[in-house]
Amino acid sequence: MVQNNAENEGEELFARATKAAPVLASAGWITAYCDGGSRGNPGPSGYGVYLQDESGKPLAELSEYLGKQTNNYAEYSGLLASLNFALEHGHSRLRVVSDSELMVKQIKGQYRVNSPDLRPLYDEAKQRIARLDQFQIQHVLRGKNKDADRLANLAMDRGANRVASAPAAGSTFRAAIKAVAGSGPAKDTAPAAVKPLRGLVKGGVIHLLGGELPDGIFVRVTPESK
Repeated sequence: MVQNNAENEGEELFARATKAAPVLASAGWITAYCDGGSRGNPGPSGYGVYLQDESGKPLAELSEYLGKQTNNYAEYSGLLASLNFALEHGHSRLRVVSDSELMVKQIKGQYRVNSPDLRPLYDEAKQRIARLDQFQIQHVLRGKNKDADRLANLAMDRGANRVASAPAAGSTFRAAIKAVAGSGPAKDTAPAAVKPLRGLVKGGVIHLLGGELPDGIFVRVTPESK
């Protein structure tokens, strides 16, 4: 059961949950400053999360390039990353600070989640929030969220650099992908036949066409002309 405390100037939400999971290790509050951005909306996107403990001491900096996504998708990804950090590191009280008014009001239940792309992220966020002892989310202006904004831009810069280093052939770029099993065949063993796979690059991510690869193997990507 979730119990909400009084809001602080209409911008904060507390949630408590009873659960069968083990009691988390940390009783103090941590604060996660979250931001997400997209250059194009949709376009190259990423999130940044700057975490502090109750005394204001830095805990962690999180950032990730997400490929071609919307700004709101990136904002929710930052929220999920902060929730995941709290749960994995034993912090039972999480305060989230975000400059996304839409996301904050959706989490508070003040706005509906109509986007089919955001609904799964919203549902996952609510499930993770329910696993915390207390949760608070607050909207601030972008100028008060500079650390998270910096990290989100660094993530997008990394993605832009990665795309720039690859051959530019637009959304119709094709690649032949060959699996490399280990460092090479044994001396007395004939090399196994390698079946090329084809893929399509979209948003900096290769999507395989007509085949699958197991996790943990290395691949060699050979660009093809159109």
